[in-house]
Order: sequence, then C-alpha cells, then structure tokens
Amino acid sequence: MDCSCSQDPGVVKIICANPSIQFYSYQAEIEEAVLRVLRSNRYINGPEVNALELEFASYIGTKHAIGVANGTDALEIALRALDLKPGDEVITVSHTAVATVSAIEAAGFVPVLVDVEPEFFTLNPAQLKEVLSSRTRAVIAVHLYGQAADLDEIGAFCKQHNLVLIEDCSQAHGAKWHGKRVGSIGHIGCFSCYPTKNLGAIGDAGLVTTSDDNLNHKIRSLREYGWQQRFISDIPGRNSRLDELQAAILRIKLRHLDNDNQKRRDLAALYTSLLGDVVRTPTNRPGAEHVFHLYVVITDCRQELMAHLKSHDIYAGIHYPVPVHLQPAYRGRVRIADSMQVSERLAQEVLSLPLYPELGSDLVNRVAETSKKFVA
Repeated sequence: MDCSCSQDPGVVKIICANPSIQFYSYQAEIEEAVLRVLRSNRYINGPEVNALELEFASYIGTKHAIGVANGTDALEIALRALDLKPGDEVITVSHTAVATVSAIEAAGFVPVLVDVEPEFFTLNPAQLKEVLSSRTRAVIAVHLYGQAADLDEIGAFCKQHNLVLIEDCSQAHGAKWHGKRVGSIGHIGCFSCYPTKNLGAIGDAGLVTTSDDNLNHKIRSLREYGWQQRFISDIPGRNSRLDELQAAILRIKLRHLDNDNQKRRDLAALYTSLLGDVVRTPTNRPGAEHVFHLYVVITDCRQELMAHLKSHDIYAGIHYPVPVHLQPAYRGRVRIADSMQVSERLAQEVLSLPLYPELGSDLVNRVAETSKKFVA
C-alpha cells in the first residue's frame, strides 16, 4: 500500500505518512534555500552538497559523508567500493525493503538471507553462523522501522570472520546504539532520503557515511564515473550524483531532525499507552534509541482492522507484505537460512499505523479509539 497518498480537500483523512505537510512546517526556510540554488550557477555536486556532506558526517559522527542519488545506490556503491569478486556473498535479512537485496545483486554479488528476531524485527545474529560460507564477505544490518539491529552481536561476528559490516540506516536517521548514531558503528552506513523518511528530500536522495579514508575516496569516485579528475575514469563507475536542490532541502531538515524524531517518539509512546490491549505494540531494544520511522503493530486480523480503519478515513500500511525470498523475482534464486518463519509470519501480521512528526496527539487518539472499537 502506498502510504503517501494525498488527502482529499474537505475530507478529514489520516494517512500513513505525509511528507508534504513537513514542507509547510519549514516552508520559508526551504523556499529560501531552493531560491538560493536556482539563482546560483551550480546544480550538481556544488556547495550545497559539500556543506550537507560535512554537516551530516558531523551529525552521524563519522569522518566522511558522501551524497548519492538515492538509498539503493548508496548500498550498491558501498558494496562496489569493497572490491569483492563475482559470486561473493553478502548476508542480510528477508524482512526488509527489496532495495536492500536488489542493491546486492546490482553490485554483482549473491544475497544470502536470514530471518529476523521476533521481538525487534531486525537481523537474527544467531543465524549468521548457519549461512556463513567461504564466499561470505559482508553483512548488511538493516535498522528496520527506526530501531538499531543488535550491532554488538553482529559486529562481533563480522570481526571474528573478517567481514565488512554495512549498516542500512534508511529507516533510522538519528537512531542510536549505546549512545552512538547508527551509520557510525559499522564500516559503512547507507541512508535513503526518500520523501517519507525521517530525513526526507523532496525527491530522491541518499547518503553514505564512513570513517575509512580509502572507502571515502573510492565511493566518491564510483558515484561519478570512476573519475579522479574530470572526464578521466580510473575505475568503472556510474552516475549517482546528489543534486544541489535536494542537498539544500536536506540541510534545512537536518537542523530539525532531532526535534522531529522526538515528536515521533512522543506520538509512539502515546500509541503504545492506548493500544496495548488491542494489538501487539513495538518493543524497544535495550541500548537502542528508536526514532520510529514507522509505528508497526502486530495483529492476526490485519485485513479486517485495515478495512475498519479505512472506513473511518484512516489509512494504515504494510511494511512489508511479502518477504524478499518469497517474491517472484527472488524465489529460489537466493540462499536462505533453514528457518524463515518469523519473517513469513510477520508478513501476514505487521501493520503500520499513521505516524509523522506533524500528526499530533489528537489524531493519534482518533486512530487508537477507532482501533479499540474494532475489537470491542
């Protein structure tokens, strides 16, 4: 379900995500930034991109940040920077956006999928040893829904087996693991800035973070044809540049990100206090600071609850309805752990309730009260 559908004039709808309303929250700042770019003579990889990269690296706590065209490119280019060989394997989860897995294949490597933990919906470290092979080279830990995966366990496994740890932070801008921002803990962090994300552009955008100087140099080259100097490709690269307009917009939103994330946490806490008897509410992992990109509940009567909410102009979403290993493009083509039962069950039970910083407590109360009436 597309959770960013538009509201009809005159109808009070509550939609799953509403990126346009955030524009109005920061309209004057964004319009000033956009006009600044339009009046300049730099539209690609100019001063706005450079400034965003410095500011985002400082925010995350890494030496470097590199702007790219989108989050899928961030993952693909990060993998290509590792100099792996065709047929090398990258472990990740099946309960994720398909972009995580498609990026592995786009980079020329083999996805190996494991299940997720039933409490936190992130990579189950206990299955890593099961799928480890002589071709395993990296692990992508997806910080799903806004909460960090268990980076202590995953990181220890990667260190033991000399694997690269990549953090897929596309749903977790600003989240922390034991006080450190995600994207600063593994070798590389990858971020999508799709409009509905916690740090969302008005269009496509992505960022890569690292504190490794060599990886930074390689990623910057790969994003622009493998150039070290203009028009000379030293390595095979591609075009994945972040434009100045999106960078300028992201700089504005970055200044407000912590405040907006706190609003998400406050609204999530209100949901949890109201819905504990109706659905299974999210579990916060000890040591993790959740940023609630999505507020995902578990219910064994999802379709009926969705229909009930829709009949009251409340539009929930499903993230995600089919595990990657069961999707037509990947069924039988990826190696998987022996048991994927948690991912397969979650695909039948997860429901994303409306959540964004501007939603407000009144509308959260309305969603909760409407949900309670469903089970009354």
